[in-house]
Parts: sequence; C-alpha cells; structure tokens
Amino acid sequence: MGGISALIFGCWLICSFDSYDPKDTITVDLTALRTAHPDHWSKATAIRALTLDAVAAANSGHSGMPMGMADVATVLFEKHLKFDASAPNWPDRDRFILSAGHGSMLLYSLLHLTGYEDMTLEQIKNFRQWGAITAGHPEYGHAGGIETTTGPLGQGIANSVGFAMAEEILRAQYGKKIVDHYTYVIAGDGCLMEGVSQEAITLAGRHRLGKLIVFWDNNNITIDGPVTLSDTTDQPQRFKSAGWAVIEIDGHDPEAIDAAIEKAKKQNKPTMIACKTHIALGHAAQDTSKGHGALTDADQMSAAKAAYGWTTGPFDVPNDVKSAWEAIGARGSAARAEWEARFETVSTAKQRNFNRVMAGEVPKRLSATVKAFKKQMSESAPKLATRAASEKALEVLNPVLSETVGGSADLTGSNNTKTADLGVFDVDNRGGRYVYWGVREHGMSAAMNGMVLHGGIRAYGGTFMCFTDYARPAMRLAALMKIPTVFVMTHDSIGLGEDGPTHQPVEHLAISRATPNMHVFRPADAIETAEAWELALSSTQTPAVLSLTRQGLPTVRTDHKLKNLTAQGAYVLAEAEGKRQVILIASGSEVSVALDARATLQDAGIGCRVVSMPCMELFAQQDEAYRRRVLPAGPVRIGIEAAVRQGWDQWLLGERGKSNKADFVGMDDFGASAPANVLFEQYGITAANVVEKVKALL
Repeated sequence: MGGISALIFGCWLICSFDSYDPKDTITVDLTALRTAHPDHWSKATAIRALTLDAVAAANSGHSGMPMGMADVATVLFEKHLKFDASAPNWPDRDRFILSAGHGSMLLYSLLHLTGYEDMTLEQIKNFRQWGAITAGHPEYGHAGGIETTTGPLGQGIANSVGFAMAEEILRAQYGKKIVDHYTYVIAGDGCLMEGVSQEAITLAGRHRLGKLIVFWDNNNITIDGPVTLSDTTDQPQRFKSAGWAVIEIDGHDPEAIDAAIEKAKKQNKPTMIACKTHIALGHAAQDTSKGHGALTDADQMSAAKAAYGWTTGPFDVPNDVKSAWEAIGARGSAARAEWEARFETVSTAKQRNFNRVMAGEVPKRLSATVKAFKKQMSESAPKLATRAASEKALEVLNPVLSETVGGSADLTGSNNTKTADLGVFDVDNRGGRYVYWGVREHGMSAAMNGMVLHGGIRAYGGTFMCFTDYARPAMRLAALMKIPTVFVMTHDSIGLGEDGPTHQPVEHLAISRATPNMHVFRPADAIETAEAWELALSSTQTPAVLSLTRQGLPTVRTDHKLKNLTAQGAYVLAEAEGKRQVILIASGSEVSVALDARATLQDAGIGCRVVSMPCMELFAQQDEAYRRRVLPAGPVRIGIEAAVRQGWDQWLLGERGKSNKADFVGMDDFGASAPANVLFEQYGITAANVVEKVKALL
C-alpha cells in the first residue's frame, strides 16, 4: 500500500491491467485534471466520493464505473440534459438511461445532488438495504429520475431505442411544441457484448434516430479482466457500420465531452460517443478488474479522496458543491415553464388526448367498441384462428386508440398485428404506428418496453410463441417494472403443424404463467380474443401475453354477453345437464375439444360442465366464492391444453379437487412435424381421449 499511496498523493497514479505485462501502464495526472477545471472537478468528485462511501457502507456494489464516468455525467447534467428535479415526470424532459446498471451509484448520486426530493442522503446511506429506494441496480418506480430498470446488461440501450422511437412518434402526432427531447444512455463494455445490443443499434441506425445519444464507457475492463480476454470488436466501426455517427473523446476532459455532445445533438442519425475512461479513477484499483466491484478498503479510499482533494467525512458534500448541483437541478424549471406555456396554446382536444395517453388512460369508447365487436362475432359465429380474430379486433381498436403502436419480428403476415390505419413507422413517416422490427425478438420486446416507459404509447408486438425464449428477458423486466407491454404470441401449440418441434411451444405457457405480474391470455374464440385485448390495453401495471392459434377455431360463445367474462379468468361456458359428474377445464383451442367431449358424455348420461379458462392469473385473483361456484368440490376434473401440465394442478388438485378424481390431457413431449390434425390425434388431444379419461375416473 505504501508505494501506491505515495504515488497517489504525488498525484500520479500508475496501474497495470490485470493479466497485462507490468510494463504496460496507464498514467493519469489527477492534479492536471483538477487544476484545469476546478469547478467541474469538485462536482464530479462529489459523485466519486458518494459512490465510495455508499459502497463501503453497504459492503457491496460497484464503485469503478461511477468513478470513471463521473466527468461525462457531470457535463451532461450541467450543460445539456433538459430536466427539472422538482418535476421528475415532466413529459418533455430528456431521458437519461444508465444501461450499465451495476453503476447505480452514479445515478443515485446525480439524483441526490441535483435535488430530487425522494433521493435523500439517508437513501444514499442505505444503499442496497431493505426498504431503501437505492437498490443494487436502478429499479423503475422506486424513485423519480429512474427511467427504466437496468442491470441485465444491454437492456438499457435496447430500451433507449424504444424511448427514441416514442419521442419521434409523439412529436409527429402532437408537434414539436409539445414533444422535442433527447434520450441519453451510458453503456459499458458489457452492454455492448450482449447480443441484444446488436439488435438495438442496427435498428436505431436503420431508423436514423437522431435524438438518441449513447456514451460508451470505454474502460477496457470486465469482471474477469481486460475486455481483450473475450472480445476484440472495433466498437466505433461497429456502430458506424450500423448507421451511427461516432465521436471518440477523452472521457475525463470536460471540454471534449461538452463539444462532443453539442456535435451529437446536430446529427440526423444516432450518435455513439466513445469515452476513453479509467475505471475507478484515482483509486489503487484503477484500470484493473478489481476496480469494477466494491472498493471498501479504508486506507485505499482515504488515499483516493486525498488524491481528489476531497477533505470532508463520509457522505459529507461541501455546501458550495451541493448548492452548485442543486442549481443544475433547478435549471430546467424555466424550460418546463416555457413548455407549459406552449402546451396551453394547442387545441383543447389535443391537450386532453395528450394528457390522457401520458397518464395511460384509455378512451371511454373503448368498452363500447369491444361490446359491439363481440355482438357481431357472436351473431356471425365465424370459424377463425385466434390470430386472425386478433387482427379483426385490432381493426376496430386501433382507430380508437391513437397511442397503440404495433409490430412484428418479421412475421407480420403470420402474427396478424398490422391494420390498415396504422401506417408504417419509418424515416419519412414518423407518424406511422407499425414497426417492422426485423428478426429481433429480444430487441423488439426491449424497445417496446422503452416505448411504454417513455409514456404516451401502448406498444404491442408479435412473434411465434416458441420465440418467447428469445424475448423473455425483456418480458420478465416488463413484469418486474409493472408496465403494460403487450406480447402477441401466435402459433401457440402443436397446432403450428409442419414446422415441427423447434417451432411448437409446449412449455412456454408454463414459463409465462410462472412469471409474477404477468397476465397470460389464451382465448378460445374471437369473442374471448376481443375481451383479452380490452384487458391488455386497459392495464396500467401488468404486461400481457396473448397466446393465439394458427389453426381455425369455432366460435364457442354464441350467446352475446355485455360483461367481459375473460376478466374473471375462467367461467362456466356450458353447464351440465342432469347431475354434474364432470368438469372439463380448457383454454384456447382446446375449449372446442372440451365441448365435443361434453356432447359425448351427455349422450352417455354423464352430466358435464365445461369451464373456459382464458387467464389463470385473473381467475386466481377472484374471490373464493366465485372460484367455488366455477369449480365446486365433488365432480371429476380434467384439464385440457396442448401444452405441458405444469401449472394446471392448482386447478385440478387444489381448489377442492382430489388427485384420484383428476387428470390432464396435454403434452409431455416436444411435438413433431406433421399436419396439425394428425398431431392432435397422435398426442391424444382429442374429445375421445378426454371421454376415456373421464370414464376411467368415474
């Protein structure tokens, strides 16, 4: 310690990278940095000092990134970011996304220093502790100024594409007077290694999202050691090839940072600012993999602070520095007042609609529109795949909801997510509300989350149900963040047919249902499909998965009901005639199988009730009295679904059921390549097999 300490106090730090030859050293003249820009230095040092103190108090966390990117963040917040700390949700604020979410103390320090009311010093002191809003990684909803949940690397930069697209769409709808802001991102080496980053940056480049600016924290360090252990990608060239402007700078030079941001804001395409930085700047662990994590050694912390010229105690920011930061936090109040004045000049109708969509409220006529559609479907009783029924529902819903933005991961004709009124979002049509996402299931889902988080947009996007495997990280985060993104998953069973088991989802319903705060809808016909859409588009805190068929299904609800029965999760579709001996519970395409089985059983004098269960999660939320009416004790129970059994025992064995009076008709294999009708027969998902299982239990 003595040798390094002496060097630090001499204001020269010499560190060798882990696994590097000792002669390969990095030198940083802290005195020169401090002397050249003393005001900037004091503000940036406040971030570094708070980071060291908070991580030390928690005895866990990531110190190095906030210390290395403090200069970039300081210039951004002081000179460019349009925000008002007293109004965290001001609609026309710039969005700041910390994609490298492990460096959360960078964000928490900024929010505290600039005066966000809920980010108190006590919250900083309780970093990573129970009940604190300062979680290990930024969590959306915990505090004002946290625009999205980050931590899984690459999610933030992928979210940011959706933020930038939402800004473009809303600006086209409401005008530059109302919507005109930037999205800024800090991403690290790890973010850019994640595959989703490639999906994100190529999409942003294709759509020339000029108001998206990404700062790459180019410190060449990962947890295991230097980046070169695992990657040699030329990142600037990678971004250039994807259609981005690229600016390379010293990430510790405030003048260079300022000039780069100014230049980036003038581009007509997204910009990546490559910031050469030193992880854990000024610490003994600088430029090493140890600098990535928790720097808690008291002597090393003291030495680093001395090198910074920081003389106060733990969590003690000098009054003049805190005041300077608070002035930055208040700077945007004038811009906000100007925006509010401009907002008053637009039409009352436009004001009302803007306020509605930003609040996430649906128009009053949505319910009436759904009811009229349901009546039409129950009367005409079409045989439709639920993916086609979904398209028909969207044809009447999209004109009512100006905030819907649809799309598909290169399966538009299969997912049936495009309606004629939407128009296509593109460089020359920012008002278009349909996005061709390309083969980017993960990127699409993360970007849709970004759109919803931005506000003013209800995003839905489609792929095959099997490819929830690729979309799931973003789907999970939607549930975690409590945002109502809609995932349209078609071709939802072996009914897909000839494409075979690689494309046939058998476990994916169970995976989605296992996710907390996720509504999984598997409608049986066009009427349940419309009801599912109404619920998904009205939700404020819960994302939805719409599991839809490829194959045609008969209309099972021909008796028109004004009430949204899907909202109850399950309901009695067909009652037993005579003594009730059997309850068949089914979802989606297997509801018609249950009805066919019921007809056979009734002919045999066996009273059979059919329960349609389009959403298990909503049924579980109903009061016990209702659940008891739908699933009373006594009768034999058979669950029917062309998927694995996992999740079904809650209804077959629980809820007054018994193991010796219950069975399941479904899948225990991955499927095969053959026509759908052959597959259902071969795997026993038939009315005849249901009847056989019933009789075996009676």
